[in-house]
Amino acid sequence: MSETGFGRFNQVFSITAELLYAGLFTVFFRSFLPQEHRQKKLLLLFSIYILFELVCNQTALPQGSFGLILTAMLLAASKRLGLEKRSVFLLTLLYFNARISSGIMAESLYFILERSLPFPMEPLETIFLRAAVLVTLFLLSHAALFSAMLYALQRRLQKQRIPLYWQDLCYLALAPSAGILFGQVISRLLIEFKDGVLLQLYERHPVFLAVLPVLALLFYACAWLTIAFQQNMAALREEQAVHYIEYQQTQAIRARIHEAEQFYARIRQLKHEMRGHLTNIKGLAQSGEYASLGAYIARIDESISGFERTLQTGNPVTDVIVNDIRRRSLAAGVRFQADFHYPELGAFDAFDIGIILQNLLQNAMEACEKVGQGAGYIRLTGKRRGRFFLIEVKNSFAGKLGFGSDGLPVTTKKEDVFMHGVGLSNVRRETEKYMGELELKADQQEFSATVLLQERSDL
Repeated sequence: MSETGFGRFNQVFSITAELLYAGLFTVFFRSFLPQEHRQKKLLLLFSIYILFELVCNQTALPQGSFGLILTAMLLAASKRLGLEKRSVFLLTLLYFNARISSGIMAESLYFILERSLPFPMEPLETIFLRAAVLVTLFLLSHAALFSAMLYALQRRLQKQRIPLYWQDLCYLALAPSAGILFGQVISRLLIEFKDGVLLQLYERHPVFLAVLPVLALLFYACAWLTIAFQQNMAALREEQAVHYIEYQQTQAIRARIHEAEQFYARIRQLKHEMRGHLTNIKGLAQSGEYASLGAYIARIDESISGFERTLQTGNPVTDVIVNDIRRRSLAAGVRFQADFHYPELGAFDAFDIGIILQNLLQNAMEACEKVGQGAGYIRLTGKRRGRFFLIEVKNSFAGKLGFGSDGLPVTTKKEDVFMHGVGLSNVRRETEKYMGELELKADQQEFSATVLLQERSDL
């Protein structure tokens, strides 16, 4: 390879490396971008990376400043990318930590390979060819290691969404930040010029040839394990929230069932007393004391007016839940229609049905409360179909409704996020007990939740 050819090779090599790293950066971010206009967002990411790498190369900025500038620009463009600033910051840190860690490991392999190949003193073309082969092998090995690291991080991050509060972000950023700083220090020590003599770190301290790659791998592994730990903690908090809410709902249902039992006991007592009331009414009528008779009948009417239960579903648990939501809807100006009949026979647990109803109707009520006065409505249906029991709740809602990767609506509540968005998860879990299905739809400001349950033989 001639000197001119080697110069052209260097130009092509630099452009190829820049495109390669920009491509890896874009692919790493790809799975975290929203589906809407994803191609445009990918092009924006790629363009930002290429532009600022070219600018930094032309302006000869200090080492390490490129990452800071790129991070700042990505944060500024986070809204257009459809990502939270905290997510952009963390992903950028992880990218550069993986790039630097893989670079240190590839540098060690490059040093070993360089010492393994014979170094010809002449001709000059052979020297240029050897250098071109070595840097090409370095780029390929670095790209392979780097891609594997990014892929592992990407897979890890996709397993469980982590709510990025500032405290969590600081914790997650510790390991990659330390890895980046470590890499910046080592890059300054790898090659030095002293009194016109080239000094390489691995030549002066051969032990570092094994130590530095291990340290770089440890920094990367710490970042990966920190993410895994936070994901496990997030999953644990969500599980605790689910069980806490289910416990609260069960306790509330038990309390309302106790109220229902007292209600029916009072009805039985009234039926027992009714014979005496009829005797008194007959006596007052025969004696002609019509004024006293009217007052007596009014008192009886007043005493039984509190016993009215409009909806009878066929089960005390579902009676309590449906009538409670009905009273709330009437108070809030929400139209409520119910055609719910609890299956008299069949292997269905009343508490399981109660949890499903409680969550579906509670979500429907919260959605209708955000609709204008008098515009909200809830329609409940529950019918037996052979060995199956079908429950359907339809309600109006305002605004836009998005669905997450799990098929459930994305909660818009910002506070106590672990305590929200688990209602439908509870419904899905109860549905799975009966080998059933949960179907959710949102069309023209109407949300529909359909639950299909199958009889269980073990109940």
